Amino acid sequence: MATIKDYVELVFKTQWSVKHLNPTYCPFCVSVKDLLSKLGASFKAVELDTEKDGSEIQAALAKWTGQRTVPNVFIGGKHIGGCDSTTALHKEGKLVPLLTEAGALAKSSTA
Repeated sequence: MATIKDYVELVFKTQWSVKHLNPTYCPFCVSVKDLLSKLGASFKAVELDTEKDGSEIQAALAKWTGQRTVPNVFIGGKHIGGCDSTTALHKEGKLVPLLTEAGALAKSSTA
């Protein structure tokens, strides 16, 4: 039987280049999902409140990343942070290149 740690590691070794871990009701999480969708990014949202072990997954992520809050965004296997970090990267013009490099955006994306 897989442990929570195994599950968390598996989530980040899947084919999805962008992972977004969040509960469905979080407004900051919705903002990040809206931004990624607006940019045309391909991403996987793991809705922690619908996962059987959501609390344990969030606790494992907190140990792994040092961040207990949601959303918890990863691009290309690298922890980006939460809503503020993701939004700041976009405002600085750094988010689209990260998404493109991770294969989550077509190279022609200009959003």
